[in-house]
Amino acid sequence: MTNLGRLYPLLDDVRLPDTIPYSQVSTWELRFLYLLGRHHLTGEDRLVELGSGGGGSTYALALGLRESPVFDERRGRLHAYDFFRVGKGTFATEKFFASGKPADDDSFLDDFRGRLEPFLPFLEIHAGDLWKTSDPEDTSPIEFLHIDIAKTPRVFRCVTERFLTRLRPGSVVLHQDFAGPRLPWLHHSTGALLPYIEIAGPPIRFTLAFEVVRPIPGDVLKSIAEDTRSVDEKLTLISAVQERIDRDHTGGIPFKSVLEFSKAYVAHYAGDHRRAWSLAEPLVFDEYLGRTRADHFEQLRKAYDEDRAKNGGGGSRLSRLVRKTLGR
Repeated sequence: MTNLGRLYPLLDDVRLPDTIPYSQVSTWELRFLYLLGRHHLTGEDRLVELGSGGGGSTYALALGLRESPVFDERRGRLHAYDFFRVGKGTFATEKFFASGKPADDDSFLDDFRGRLEPFLPFLEIHAGDLWKTSDPEDTSPIEFLHIDIAKTPRVFRCVTERFLTRLRPGSVVLHQDFAGPRLPWLHHSTGALLPYIEIAGPPIRFTLAFEVVRPIPGDVLKSIAEDTRSVDEKLTLISAVQERIDRDHTGGIPFKSVLEFSKAYVAHYAGDHRRAWSLAEPLVFDEYLGRTRADHFEQLRKAYDEDRAKNGGGGSRLSRLVRKTLGR
C-alpha cells in the first residue's frame, strides 16, 4: 500500500458537518481532503489550494488540519487561490454566493471569507488572476498542492512554472479535473512525471492523487511548462498513465476510456482534426462517455466535418453511423 493509500480504507467512516459549504467536487473528494489534513499533512511547508471556489474543498481540508495532532495553527498556513468572482473565464457558479445571486462586482470573496471564518487565522487568501497573485520569486517548498484551476493551457503553464517547480520528495498533489478529456495537459504531464511520483491508488472520483518520491528534474518541468512535446510523444505519455489506473475507487468512472478520449483532444488542439476524430470515433458507444460527454463528441465531429469539407472526402461508414446516432 502506498503512503497515501492507507487513507482509502478510512473514506467510508468520514462524516463531514452539514455546515460544509457548497462545492463542485464530490463528497468522496471532500472526505479525502479531510483525511489528508487530519492524518497526513504537517504544515511545515506550504499548503496550497489552486481553485478554492465557494470554499467546500478548503473547508474540508482546513477542518482536517484543525483536528490534526501535528498541524500548528500558529505557524502553518493554507493558501487559497481563486478569482473569487463569476464571469467569463472563471468557471465559477452563482451557487458560490450566499444570496444565490452575484454582488454588484460579481465577487463572492466576502461569502468565501464568511464560510471559512473558523479557519481564517491560518488561511491566506489570494484573489485574482493566478499569474498576478502568485510570486515568481517564491521557491519555498510545497507540501500539498490541490489543482482545481488548470482549465486552460495558459493557467497550467503558471501552475507548472510557479508551483510544480516547488515540489519535493514527500509533496502531495491532487489533480481534481483528471476525469476531464478536454484537459489533456493534466494527463500527458502526469505521464512525464511518472518516474518521479507514486500514484496513491485508484482516482477518488474525478481526482488523481500522487506523492513525489524522487526530485523532478528541471528539464522535465520546463518541457511541461513550454509544451515542447509532439502529439505522438504526448499520446505515449498518456498511454503510460493508462497502464497505471483503471476505474475510480467507486468503479463508476472508466479512466482508461477517459484518457483515450483525452488523446483525441491532444490531436484536436494541435489542429489535426482528422486524427482527433479517428481517436474519438471508436469511443462513441462507450457507456460512460456517451452518457456524460456527448457535447465533446459533437465538438470533435464538427471540427472533423469542417476540415473534411474544406479538404474533400466523404467520411467513413462508421462516421456516418455516428452522425446518425448524434442526430446529424
